[in-house]
Amino acid sequence: MTRYKLILEYDGGGFVGWQRQTNGLSLQELLETAIQRFCGEEVTSFAAGRTDAGVHALGQVVHFDLARSPAPAPRVVRDALNFHLRPHPIAVLRAEIAADDFHARFSARQRAYRYRILNRPAPLTLEAGRAWLIEKPLDLAAMEEAAALLVGRHDFSSFRAADCQAKSPEKTLERLALGKEGELVTIEARARSFLHHQVRNMVGSLKLVGEGKWRAADMRRALEARARQAAGPTAPPEGLYLVEVVY
Repeated sequence: MTRYKLILEYDGGGFVGWQRQTNGLSLQELLETAIQRFCGEEVTSFAAGRTDAGVHALGQVVHFDLARSPAPAPRVVRDALNFHLRPHPIAVLRAEIAADDFHARFSARQRAYRYRILNRPAPLTLEAGRAWLIEKPLDLAAMEEAAALLVGRHDFSSFRAADCQAKSPEKTLERLALGKEGELVTIEARARSFLHHQVRNMVGSLKLVGEGKWRAADMRRALEARARQAAGPTAPPEGLYLVEVVY
């Protein structure tokens, strides 16, 4: 058996998310079907992050095993899968042979997500489905002050989805940084792992701060409450991107 590691880019709009489901087309199903068409093998692929419906990826990492001998060269695998993935908005950027004990999910040391907000009164055209439109001007300084309170190891129950399957609500958030370029506001979050909807729930709370509805003290109270109802709304999925996985 040969283990392959892939770096994927995709537009998550129109899919039910990464993981196979019975209620629609998933990115995992697309990839595994492309592998079967390429070499005739039915495989199970494993991703570093199980992105939700509508969430995008610039650097999703996936691994799978092939029994085929001799093992196809990585460039052959990349090009063949890209051929069979057409016309769907998913591409294999890179392929390589990985160690037998490599696991896309469990070997990861850090995951980085970026959330994109277009802060303007005009509706989205080219960015529709790829960012969150917020019309009211955002106070970035206030958002940065509130974001700093979330960095570190905490019980993030207030930012955890009800159906989250993580064993513990405690996570170490290594970075939560804001940036602005023109109308574009970005929020970057880095951690070894995240709770389900954690990034989107943190962004939804930061929006309240940016609009002046909350202050940094409200963010602290939400965090310390350890209850989902204490935090802000869940930001929409189309603004979220898995940008990097570090091993």
